[in-house]
This record gives sequence, C-alpha cells and structure tokens, in this order.
Amino acid sequence: MKSRADREVFYATVASVEEIDYEGFVYDFEIADHHNYVAEGMVCHNTAQTLALLAAERDGGHRPGPTLLVGPMSLVGNWEREAARFAPKLRVYVHHGTSRQRGDDVARAAAGADLVLTTYGTAARDAEALAAVEWERIVCDEAQALKNSATRQARAVRSIPARSRIALTGTPVENHLTELWSIMEFANPGLLGPRTVFRQRFAVPIERDGDERAAAALKRATQPFILRRLKTDRSIISDLPDKQEIKVYCNLTTEQASLYRATVDDMLEQIAEADEKQRRGLVLATMAKLKQVCNHPAQLLKDGSRLPGRSGKLERLEEILSEIVEQGEKALVFTQYAEFGSMLQPYLAAHLERPVLWLHGGTSKQARDDLVQHFQHDTEPAVFLLSLKAAGTGLTLTAANHVVHVDRWWNPAVEDQATDRAFRIGQTRNVQVRKFICAGTMEERVDEMIERKKALAESIVGTGEDWLTELSVAELRDVLRLDPAAVSG
Repeated sequence: MKSRADREVFYATVASVEEIDYEGFVYDFEIADHHNYVAEGMVCHNTAQTLALLAAERDGGHRPGPTLLVGPMSLVGNWEREAARFAPKLRVYVHHGTSRQRGDDVARAAAGADLVLTTYGTAARDAEALAAVEWERIVCDEAQALKNSATRQARAVRSIPARSRIALTGTPVENHLTELWSIMEFANPGLLGPRTVFRQRFAVPIERDGDERAAAALKRATQPFILRRLKTDRSIISDLPDKQEIKVYCNLTTEQASLYRATVDDMLEQIAEADEKQRRGLVLATMAKLKQVCNHPAQLLKDGSRLPGRSGKLERLEEILSEIVEQGEKALVFTQYAEFGSMLQPYLAAHLERPVLWLHGGTSKQARDDLVQHFQHDTEPAVFLLSLKAAGTGLTLTAANHVVHVDRWWNPAVEDQATDRAFRIGQTRNVQVRKFICAGTMEERVDEMIERKKALAESIVGTGEDWLTELSVAELRDVLRLDPAAVSG
C-alpha cells in the first residue's frame, strides 16, 4: 500500500464521459477537456475513469499486473460492455459462474488478463485462489457492500493482497458511520484506527449528539481521500440538465384508513408488554405494514383482490403515468416491495395499454441486460417498474426523464442513487422526480423528521430506518397517528 506522500496519479483521455457518475465520492477529479485521473488508496466513483487508468498504464506496451474488479453480479455485464466501449484493447476475464477457473488455474487466467471481473459472493468463495495472484490493484464497485466489516465477504475481500486499492461508491454511508470506517479500512487500512476507537471518537458523538467538532475532525482525516463532487455543481459539469424534485401527497381511501388505524392500535397494545428486543422488531414490522397499507390494501392483505378504486397512491400513479405516456416520454417507477411491483406490472400495462417492464431481485443477469437495452433503445415500453434494492445502483436508464418513488426507503442516499439511474451523464432532458407521500400518516411525519435531520446527513452521516425504533411510545403514537382530514371518501 502506498503512503500518502508517494501516491501516483495517472492521467488519461477518454472519448466519452457518458458513464461518469459525479454524484459519487471522487479524489482530485476534473472534467476539463475530458481528462480524468484516479489516485490509489482512495474512495471514488467512476467506471470510465477506472478504465481510463488501466488503459493509460498500458500505453507504450507496458504490462503491469492485472486489476481485480469486485462488484455486484448485476454490474459484471456493465463493466464488460464499458471496457469494450472505452478501452477495447484491455484483456478482460470474467471470474464468475460454474465455468470459472479453479485453484491454480485462477492465477494462470489472471496472468493473461488486464482486468478480472468477479462478484462479492464469488470473491468470498474463492478468496484463497484469488489471494495467490499478484494483483496490481483491487477495485470494489458499489463498495457499500463492504459496509459491515464483520461479514464473510468483507473479510474475504480485505484479505486479498494487492499493491493498491480503490473503492467506488456513491453512498459511503447509508445508515451508520461505521460503514464509512469499513470502506476506508479496505482502501487504506489503519487510516481511521481500530473500529472501537473510531466509534468512540467519531461515530457515537456525531450520530448521537450531532457533535460538529467531531464531524469536522473526521472530515479533515478523510478529506485527502474523499471529495464529493455533485452533478448539480456547475463548476464541474455545465451541460447536465436540471433535476426537479417534488412531493406528491395522496389521500388514503376509507378502506386504507381503517386498516391503518387497526395496525397502529395493534402495535401500541403489543409494545406496552414487549421487552427492548421485541420492541425494536415490532416497530420495524409495524412501519412496514403501514407502508404497505399506504401503497394498497391488497398488498397488506395478500388476498389477490382487485386493485382499482382502493388506493390514493395507485390512482395518482395512474394519472401521472398516463400523462407521461401521452407526452411520448418515459418513466422509472421504484418500489421497495417486489410483491407490490408484481401486482402493479400487469395492472399498469392493462391500464396504459402499453407494455410495462419489471425488474426485481429474481431477474437473471441476461434478462436484466435485455430489459435495459429494450428500454433504452426502443420507442416502447414507456414505463419501467423497478425494485429499489435490485435496480437502485449501477444501471443507466437515461431514456427516462421521469422518476417516481411510489414508497419511501427513508434513506436519502438510497433514493438519490435510484433517481440517478435517469439523472446521469448522457441525460439530455430535465428530469422530474416525484416522491409519493400519504398525507396525514406516518409517511408525512417521517419525511418531515428526515428533512430536519438532513443537515447532518448531507455533511457526513446517512439516514436509515433504525433510528425509528429508538422513539418513545409517546413519540411513536404521534408519528403514527392518522389525521382524519387526510382520508378521502
């Protein structure tokens, strides 16, 4: 691992910057004249930028050791395509699937490649064989996969030796600051000290007390390695269209309101008799049920009942998508619930009289690639329904200039990553983002609480959902209460 003093910086020119993602964390990145550079032992986010580094190293016939790229399975195909597009001379070997090399053959295959692509799961299974290769570097894409330092895959990836390491991520912190520690421990081991010391010095004071001095100290420690460049910063990129975010407030139907009240009453009754561990589970389970009620009664009841006329959100979604289709434009529709997406897909297709695509966690890699190509290059379909977890990162879907979040993840970083499937380099039109909220419910109150916490979240800390379990019974009652005025007939 290189010291801070002798880090190398490599320069290269790429023909296109369509895939470059400025919402992520990068180090010393400039857009002038399309020159991009990457420094070792850092946290950054850029596919083309990393490929430019590999290509530049090989100028003049130089042959440095191979680079190992570890990422989610869904992005392996994307890296293959981008390598062929931006750096066609790179020799690429995909180490994944049942036909991959085993044992000593892994080292031989890697020796004949410039870039080896694998998944986090495969890296964990084949850590011993991969550790036997003399890697020039290891690159972790969507490095938030390493956020839990104790997991088998995080330990396995950290155990693979390499001359240098790069972490690519747009969300270095999703829920807790220790996730940032885990990613930095991969990129620069020891930089932030032991995990226990990091928690005592930074995580607890910042997350619990909002300690600005601790936050500033952490920023100073990581700043040489982390620099956030936003796509909305016109000093970095001036030709990206605008993004407009609006909140769409929907009323509950009478049926939804009845289910909502019954769910809240049941939870408050159970929580009074629960111990601390049971309480946390009850709160999260109730929040999930209430979000399902706000989506549609049929999602909570799981009875296969009809969809029309029973959900304020569905009614508003139908109206918005009809307008988008009539205008000849395209939309991405995100839901965190695969079961709800499976209900919506045939219904919306029938309502719009147009095909509606549906991508979820069970979609195979080949099917994902086919869906993306179909949506990006064909006139129809106009609506792409996506599971937030399965499709919130890595995909380029700039054919859409509308994004709808039907239900909320309550994590700004995760939602923004999903939105940026459309709002990314290559987008030529303004992007309109709609976030659905059921008025007068916990959806509206949690959204207000997140807005109040955003100053801290945007400076260094992410916002997840676990903090909701720490609310007192009185606070929960206030958050969950239903405003009668928000119920439609």
